Amino acid sequence: MEEIKFSLDTFYALMSGALVMWMAAGFTMLEAGLVQKKDVSEIVTKNLGLYSIACVMYLACGFILMYPGSALIDGILPGIGTSWWLSTADPIEEIGIPYGMDYSQQADFFFQVVFVATAMSIVSGAVAGRMKLLPFYLFAVILTAFIYPIQGYWNWGGGFLSSGGYSDYAGSGTVHLCGAAAALAVVTVLGPRKGKYNADGSVNPMPGSNIPLAALGAWILWLGWFGFNGGSELVVSSEASAIAVSQVFLNTNMAAAGGVIAALLTSLFATGKMDVTMAINGAIAGLVAITAGPSAPTGGEAVFIGAAGGVLVYFSILFFDKTLKVDDPVGAISAHGTVGILGVMVVPFTSDASFLWQLYGVLAIGGFTYIASLIVTFIINIIMPIRATDEEQDAGLDSTEVGVSAYPEFSD
Repeated sequence: MEEIKFSLDTFYALMSGALVMWMAAGFTMLEAGLVQKKDVSEIVTKNLGLYSIACVMYLACGFILMYPGSALIDGILPGIGTSWWLSTADPIEEIGIPYGMDYSQQADFFFQVVFVATAMSIVSGAVAGRMKLLPFYLFAVILTAFIYPIQGYWNWGGGFLSSGGYSDYAGSGTVHLCGAAAALAVVTVLGPRKGKYNADGSVNPMPGSNIPLAALGAWILWLGWFGFNGGSELVVSSEASAIAVSQVFLNTNMAAAGGVIAALLTSLFATGKMDVTMAINGAIAGLVAITAGPSAPTGGEAVFIGAAGGVLVYFSILFFDKTLKVDDPVGAISAHGTVGILGVMVVPFTSDASFLWQLYGVLAIGGFTYIASLIVTFIINIIMPIRATDEEQDAGLDSTEVGVSAYPEFSD
């Protein structure tokens, strides 16, 4: 019986991880559809590279930093152990995993590493159209090897947030806010795309190249999110855990639906038209909003949580674009950052989590990631310019960075 439970829970972790890995395709298609056609091959290259870098760096040192089993500074700075990359230990031996769950550690690593790639994928969308590949990849190395694991340790590795009472089931803060804060830091240094803003502060629209492709990306993300949230239950071999997983699936789906409906209605009331790009971001916002606490709400409550995310993402995108002049081609900072904060802060409404500790988590994760990412980006920019020149942006990063056009038959 124990062997059957071990096998079932291991298989569930692996299949959940595979669904989250499939989200990398969703981010790629979403971003490819929302950037200009001259930058599509480059954004695809960014996503293929960042996923691979995340996997290698998390194996090399990120995993053991996030789940160290010890600390240099208790609850804040993880200790340094030996990664699987260098370890000669029996691979079934416990390596810092705090859960005490009876499933394979290799499955746990795989499930964890695809979350790291998700956080880094958020950055790629926000910097699209003007960040060079090599500095982007260098930033990906630092984020996935050090920045993400350190703040992840605070919540999931036994750090001060989890021990204090912070609750973030699948990562509205730990994954999505982290990725968005990193994206905001890079964009702060990078600046907007050439021609995005006029001297008088007015905004020039830069429509995406392929709306059906962007919608396909959203559908893939919606599907992958069942692994993202559902897999975070970690086991499915008991009646209680199976019911909990079912509730998470239900709530994840209903929150996304609520986000789409709310975003469409908000767009209709504001402009008289139903903006499809806002509907896409509404779906993602609903999913992010429910991620911090998808097991506790009822299905109806999940709809309202997702709807709140759908309304918030609409106004957040406009605020960043028109007021702050932050150029975010896909709305990633709003969908994952602003709504990630919402997701963390609504958890106490359906559980006994502390509002104060939820706020501590938002400030700690967002503040640390933003400051650390800003410092790293400044240093990288000194070593090598991170921004494509105006001439390179005019030609398109497909031409200057990749050498392959995504749509050669439609090239200008």
